[in-house]
Amino acid sequence: MTHWQPQAIIFDMDGLLVDSEKVWHIAESEIIESRGHEYTADVRTAILGLRVDEFMTVLHDHYGLPETVEALCNELNARMLTLIPEMVKPHSGANELVAWVQQQGLPTAIASSSPLAMIDSVVELMGWGEVFKVRCTAEDEARGKPAPDVYLAAARALGVPPADCLALEDSPNGARSAVGAGMVCYAVPDPNFAKKEAFEGITPYVFDSLNVVLDDLR
Repeated sequence: MTHWQPQAIIFDMDGLLVDSEKVWHIAESEIIESRGHEYTADVRTAILGLRVDEFMTVLHDHYGLPETVEALCNELNARMLTLIPEMVKPHSGANELVAWVQQQGLPTAIASSSPLAMIDSVVELMGWGEVFKVRCTAEDEARGKPAPDVYLAAARALGVPPADCLALEDSPNGARSAVGAGMVCYAVPDPNFAKKEAFEGITPYVFDSLNVVLDDLR
């Protein structure tokens, strides 16, 4: 993408900026397997990028779990808040890209499917608090990703029209959300959970890493 310059950059978080998708996978697996089920890759792929209550409804119904969705969400969130400080690391190029965006003075936001407590935990752990003052969670919206609601909320919070925003995503559901909001979307697939081909028909801008995204923006 040459010539076009975004007026704001809106970031997904899990699997894009940080390698937390594998941590979610561990926490989800513990819940499913502690109840005697096998957590398969095809089930995990189907829920990637969804809001916690929405993907937990899928898992609840798929595995016939006896607890309520709300109880399962609470258990998962508690596990995640314990695991984040121990396990979450920035993805290659994340710190450099965040620093560049800050140097440019570009308005930035996070638009994540994670609960706000999770977003806050990761942002503070990474030392990105000054950069990401605007943090939008799909939990505050009527619909989670792939609906565009959380990206539209982030654009509103920044005061920038969606068409002038660049969205960065790692999952097809997230990319659908950003494109549905009217944004240009750069996809950087988390190699553990998404392949480049998964973005065909959603966005033509698929990158191997955040380092390559930074080179493009420069």
